[in-house]
Amino acid sequence: MKKLLVPLIALLACGAVTAQTGATAGSPDSAASRLAGNKVDKSQLSFNIESVGKLIEGSSAARQIESSKSSDARDRREKARELHRSAKQALEQGNLEKSAALLAEARSVFFDAVRLAAPEEVTAKKLENDYLLRLESVQALLGAYKRVSKEKSAKGLEETVAQIEKSMAAAAELAKTRKFKEARTEIDRGYLVAKAGLTTLRSGDTLVRSLNFANKEEEYHYEIDRNNTHQMLIKVLVDGNKASGEMVQTFVAKGEALRAKADEAAARKSYDEAVKLLEDATAELVRAIRNAGIYIPG
Repeated sequence: MKKLLVPLIALLACGAVTAQTGATAGSPDSAASRLAGNKVDKSQLSFNIESVGKLIEGSSAARQIESSKSSDARDRREKARELHRSAKQALEQGNLEKSAALLAEARSVFFDAVRLAAPEEVTAKKLENDYLLRLESVQALLGAYKRVSKEKSAKGLEETVAQIEKSMAAAAELAKTRKFKEARTEIDRGYLVAKAGLTTLRSGDTLVRSLNFANKEEEYHYEIDRNNTHQMLIKVLVDGNKASGEMVQTFVAKGEALRAKADEAAARKSYDEAVKLLEDATAELVRAIRNAGIYIPG
């Protein structure tokens, strides 16, 4: 987490340097335009050059660039160094406007270098956070699935729970070695199994009463989400080379044909028909998923 704060710290440093430069407070001009403006205070500019020099050479952002694998980041830092040296030279020669403009460019180039050095770490942290959020979702869905299964005395509870927990365990092993991208793929499988299983349990005669749909159109949108979940699960299975049988493809094709008819019915505002067609379409996908080796109720 500490490393991810470096770009923010660097940007705050930039703001501090800029705020000390140029015209009086409250000016409508930007900090950069004040720095490069006609009225440049020599002592203030000298202080700013020293501050930017410390930023380029000794800051935590500079150390991040040094340890980065990005050659582009290091090249941009070298460019910032050159511009900073030129700004100092211009100040010594009494050309304050040129010095201020070069300093502004040096600072801008340095922050380009900081941004180039950070993406790998930022991406890694995002992958970790995405995995943890999806893990929470799976845990919540699994708990709900167990409760609803017991209420409805559903068959196959153990098989479905085992599939979900297997994905969670595999994802956890990957996360231990910080392979969060692969862990997210694995936990997504568990998430889809849990969600598909739960929505299937809640479908049927008691659906409208239990979910309190206002009308058939609202129920149609629920069934769309349910069908989409099953389609995504099929895709995960196919991508994992687990769904290669001819029977699986037959069920998927039937499901896609029924989904197309449901979409046509919904376009005509025939939501009763659309809901029934979607239920049938999802039932075909449930059969495909089971044939692919994943048990879900239905």
